[in-house]
Amino acid sequence: MAKYSGPDCRRCRREGMKLFLKGKKCMTEKCTFIKRQFAPGQHGQARPKLSNYALQLREKQKVKRIYGLQEQQFRNYFKKVTRIKGVTGHMLLQMLERRLDNVIFQSHFATSRTEGRQLVDHNYVYVNNQRVNIPSYLVKAGDLVEVRANKKGAANIKENLESSKDRGVPGWLEVDFDNRKCKVTRLPERDDIQLPIREQLIVELYSK
Repeated sequence: MAKYSGPDCRRCRREGMKLFLKGKKCMTEKCTFIKRQFAPGQHGQARPKLSNYALQLREKQKVKRIYGLQEQQFRNYFKKVTRIKGVTGHMLLQMLERRLDNVIFQSHFATSRTEGRQLVDHNYVYVNNQRVNIPSYLVKAGDLVEVRANKKGAANIKENLESSKDRGVPGWLEVDFDNRKCKVTRLPERDDIQLPIREQLIVELYSK
């Protein structure tokens, strides 16, 4: 499936919630979703009754867009968690939360997961003092994540911290803002994920 190259705000409107895809803009009055809280398109303001399949599909699309994944990537994650002991939906969300680009975002060093992915791609991120440039890298309990940036990058991260200070840090992360370090104290649990996600619908979709 081709990578989406259209407006990010359109995806937020389609899912009916802020996905924080535009970073700092999402936290200002310029956010398009604040102005137009309805789906894009000619019939965006209509409220049609969705079938069970449509509800399942929309939930899957929403989670994919939140974490910035392509269809095959998302499907591969689901296949992996079906082989892990535990509640499939919970294990899926836990694996997505453990992605390195998401950890950078949740630690407030980036204002979006896309920006977190860029920091990883640009070789600014270290895990246990080892450089990691793979955004999909899964952190483990006890890992120490550090962002080492140049003077310009450090100033940008400081600005990110200021703009996202109202957004809380998940309980499974311990962040040292001054030194741009983050420790994974434990694996994330379902209660740590404060997103309106109905993961059971995704399980039902892929289980057909």
